[in-house]
Amino acid sequence: MTAKLPKRAIRSRTFALIAGVVAVLAIALLTFNVSREIRLLGSARSDNVQWSLVQTQVEFLEFQKQVDRTPVDLAQLRQEFDVFFSRVTTVKQATVFEGLRANATSKGYLDRIVAFLDDAVVLIDAPDDQLIAQLPQLSALTDEAASDVRALGNSGLELFAQTADAQRQAVARTLTQLAIAIAALIGVLTLAILYLNRLNVKIYRRERENNQTTTRMATVMSTSLDGVIVCDAHGNILEFSPAAEGIFGHSEAEVLGKDIGSVIVPDHMRDAHDAGMERMRDKGEKRVVGKGRVQLEAKHRDGRIFPVELAIQSATTDQGEVFIAFLRDISLRVAAEAELVSARDKALAGEKLKTDFLSTMSHEIRTPLNGLLGNMNLLRDTELSQNQDRYLGHMETSGRLLMSHISDVLDITRYDAGKLNTRSETVNISELLQDIIDNQGGTAAENETSLAWNWRGEAIDWVLSDHDRLQHVMMNLIGNAVKFTRRGSVHVTIENLGTPDAAELMVKITDTGPGMSEGLAKRVFDDFVTGNTSYDRDVGGTGLGLSIAKRFVTALGGKIGVDSSVGKGSTFWVSLPVETADAPAQSQTGIAHQQDSKPLNILLVEDNEINRIVAREMLEADGHTVSEAHDGQQGVDVANTRSFDLILMDISMPVMDGRTATRAIRSGGGASADKPIVALTANAMLEEQKEFLEDGMNDILTKPLSRDSLRALLRQTSGTAPGLGPSNHINAAHIAETRDALGEETFAKLKARFVTEVDELHAWFMSPDAQDFLEIAARSHKVAGSASVFGADHLRESLKSIEAAAKLGDTTAINATIQDCMHTWRKTKKDLVQN
Repeated sequence: MTAKLPKRAIRSRTFALIAGVVAVLAIALLTFNVSREIRLLGSARSDNVQWSLVQTQVEFLEFQKQVDRTPVDLAQLRQEFDVFFSRVTTVKQATVFEGLRANATSKGYLDRIVAFLDDAVVLIDAPDDQLIAQLPQLSALTDEAASDVRALGNSGLELFAQTADAQRQAVARTLTQLAIAIAALIGVLTLAILYLNRLNVKIYRRERENNQTTTRMATVMSTSLDGVIVCDAHGNILEFSPAAEGIFGHSEAEVLGKDIGSVIVPDHMRDAHDAGMERMRDKGEKRVVGKGRVQLEAKHRDGRIFPVELAIQSATTDQGEVFIAFLRDISLRVAAEAELVSARDKALAGEKLKTDFLSTMSHEIRTPLNGLLGNMNLLRDTELSQNQDRYLGHMETSGRLLMSHISDVLDITRYDAGKLNTRSETVNISELLQDIIDNQGGTAAENETSLAWNWRGEAIDWVLSDHDRLQHVMMNLIGNAVKFTRRGSVHVTIENLGTPDAAELMVKITDTGPGMSEGLAKRVFDDFVTGNTSYDRDVGGTGLGLSIAKRFVTALGGKIGVDSSVGKGSTFWVSLPVETADAPAQSQTGIAHQQDSKPLNILLVEDNEINRIVAREMLEADGHTVSEAHDGQQGVDVANTRSFDLILMDISMPVMDGRTATRAIRSGGGASADKPIVALTANAMLEEQKEFLEDGMNDILTKPLSRDSLRALLRQTSGTAPGLGPSNHINAAHIAETRDALGEETFAKLKARFVTEVDELHAWFMSPDAQDFLEIAARSHKVAGSASVFGADHLRESLKSIEAAAKLGDTTAINATIQDCMHTWRKTKKDLVQN
């Protein structure tokens, strides 16, 4: 193994050598430190210092002895004094006595001895006769100084003894540190030896694993379903796996050493391949290497071109950089994807066909239903017996039920196609619930069931939501609870789970009915689910009510669910985020706008005779003059020659349809080219209604016609309510309702505020501050809610488009929709000011 791993062996030996050198140097350094401490201890001058202090005492005693001798030898006396003086001067100035002088006690003794010498020197240096005369004084001074001399010697001996002890302790500590260091180094060396041994074991194991890995890789390459091709930087093939042989039809022996481009790259891609290889060699630019899987075309040995999925990685070896290509034949997958795309296209076509079918069926059903309900409406104006009135009521109820079923199906279609629109308007949630409770009170009484509702916590009456959608959901849930509960109770609770500013309403409808099984509860919101239990066997229904309710709640941004147990009743709940709102001003002039419209000259373009009769009877009953046309072409001819106050235009007609007729009237320059044209249509699909408005129509009346909607339209046209503008960017019926609800004064103020609000929004859109997507979405959403109040439907849709683009962060779409919104606002503003 050593011969196979020279680099690893060299690294291990180098590490061991470096560790040994470090250990030797560390021991040598500590040994040097110990030797230096011992030398310092051995060469200490404490003995000389101590001897000097002792000699100082001896010299003092010799001096004291001469002072006390009789007769005194003055020469010897002066000599002994000089010797003692010299000893004290040495102690006072010599460096070796710095430690002694640093000691406060010793310094005190020394200072007194120096003072003694200063006093004695005066006597010693006096003439002989004076010295002899002053010997008693000198003797007294000498006796006083004797104790200080002794004390100085003793303190010095004690001080230097302590210093010697400290030096010995330092040497002992150094020796201990040396021993610890040697032990630690021995331990480290032992660990290093163990580590090197473990490392060698790992190297051996890793080498064995590498050999096994190499064997496995060779096995994987030989058995892989993906072809593996290895080539060098020049494109020459180094390896060609068995799978690659099966994919391309070449054997490995045939292609080794050949250029990969000539083997597998189609002829029409060779130039691009060669350029890429050249670019990679010259500049190191790798456009495909390491970029994951890409789909390309490849060439088989027989010249056939087929799709492959390719991934390329590079690796550096001793022979230079190599490239490993992983290829997979995806011919079957591409064919399957093509089939899926075809199936998807067919499904989309089928979905469109379903929508078209529903639109057509809506028209076909609503057209006779218009005649049926219209004639019933007219029949109400005649004298009826009690039984006739009752029968007529039953017929009207059945007709409205049929219309409700049609609307349900269309609502499902709109939602599933992502075209179910909601609007934000002021809703009194308490009044809405109370109305529904009152409406269902009779049914509850028949079932001997109590029905009540209440707020939990602080009540929030006014909110911004879609009144009609919300009413539909609550009516359906409360109505179901009442319908399925016998001799029990239904209780509705509502509370705000959010904050006053960001409210989240939680409505719970709890009943004591038969309840549902777990399986039925899970699918009760699915389409056409009626079940087969006692819960719903006693009553009829299409099974669409709850599914539509769920769609409406989802469209409003909320959630809906149910908790139920068989025999214990059910609790349906709705969680709905809403915005709180102020109560609208009370209308003081609403009655004035309910007055009858002045007589109008009206052109009715309708191919269905019954519908013509119904509409004509309604119009003439209110005092209007009606001219008829049986198809679109007749309508165009009459409108071009005569001026009408209003044109009611059917959509689906022979010869020429209503949309084509409207465009012809608008572009023809005839007598009624600029007169209001209102679509009469049984088509309730919103996207098609928008197209009617784009054709030049001013408003839309959906069949079956009701007398109230027709009268509201006529009041607008006659001037007793806001009129229709030629471009119809304002929903005249809706703005009339708003005016009636608010009163003229309040309506005018709010309209002026709305105009200012939109102008400010457009100015902000054009400013550099309009960069925050979330703020763009929030501002657009806010103004869109205001646009709904004033019937500015086109403007509202434009603002909703801006909001949607901002939430997606699509800058291009935001800029485009803002431009469209500005164009729409210019026309809407003109129509709004005129109203």
